[in-house]
Amino acid sequence: MKTLGLTATALSVIALSAGGAFAQSRDQIRIVGSSTVFPYTQAVAEEFSNQTGTPAPIVESTGTGGGMQIFCSGVGEQTPDITGASRAMTKSEYDLCVENGVTDITEALIGYDGLVMAVSRNSEADWGLTLEQVYLALAAEIPQDGALAANPYTNWSQIDASLPDVAITVMGPPPTSGTRDAFVELAMHAGCEEHAPAMELSEASGNEDWVDENCSRMRTDGPFIEAGENDNLIVQRLNTDPNALGIFGYSFLFENTDTLVDVPLDGVKAEMETIASGDYPLSRPLYFYVKDAHRGVIPNLQEFVAEYMSDNALGDMGYLGERGLVSLPEDERAELVERVISGEGDFAVAE
Repeated sequence: MKTLGLTATALSVIALSAGGAFAQSRDQIRIVGSSTVFPYTQAVAEEFSNQTGTPAPIVESTGTGGGMQIFCSGVGEQTPDITGASRAMTKSEYDLCVENGVTDITEALIGYDGLVMAVSRNSEADWGLTLEQVYLALAAEIPQDGALAANPYTNWSQIDASLPDVAITVMGPPPTSGTRDAFVELAMHAGCEEHAPAMELSEASGNEDWVDENCSRMRTDGPFIEAGENDNLIVQRLNTDPNALGIFGYSFLFENTDTLVDVPLDGVKAEMETIASGDYPLSRPLYFYVKDAHRGVIPNLQEFVAEYMSDNALGDMGYLGERGLVSLPEDERAELVERVISGEGDFAVAE
């Protein structure tokens, strides 16, 4: 947490020493992280460059986990200034940061997103799934005859006769993605908890961590396809396969409503209103993290952070909302803006 770290000024001196001619050797902000946060950060980068005439920040889609590894690798011009995340930083990631001298960090909650399961508008099926059905379709092992066994389902109709009689084909993110982490927690774990045979096994085991240990692993036998960190590739695949489903952030559905439609989950459609209210079961917060030792050292970093936190970007009528980001309430946003721009708030992670 910040109260235990060095000041940003002191760390800037360390960064200058570690990176040589730190400020002079890099004149572009470097950003890594979540594929879900990527389009929002890219939009801010383009707007910032257009307004200021400075080189646009370099934004890389590395996945949340991959971005944290790179971000926490150290301080200096060879390391990124910001990482985007579709979940909060974990304790192990924070420990890695501290181990490598990244001890002064600002966390910015930029808004909310919904994880969606989407399908082509050309699909002839009438889609709608429960989280229990999602779990039964995608878990590596499910209860069979009183014990866990390899998932036998190949068609959706085998799970429930009311579902489409088509092969289970779902494309989603890899384990390094925060989207994958969120999907496992919000969909797989919740669906497992809705499945009575799974809960009977959990109760019989006496293990409080049974769901986490037994309902997290996704299938590797074909029905679930890891599609990498580029969600646009999933969108392209859905447009060529009307029976395939894709998992990605709401912004990608928002940008492709001409060709894609969401699959309602537990009877709730993915919409800005349902995500903001929390009625949609796969709602989640989105973040970015700033390496404060780089403020005042990497040219334009502080100004870029200010643009990202501006009402023009994050407000109810901001340009990020036009791209699908669900804004924070105004009072929460005001407190956040002051803390993130100043870089003076405390930061800690959950154990």
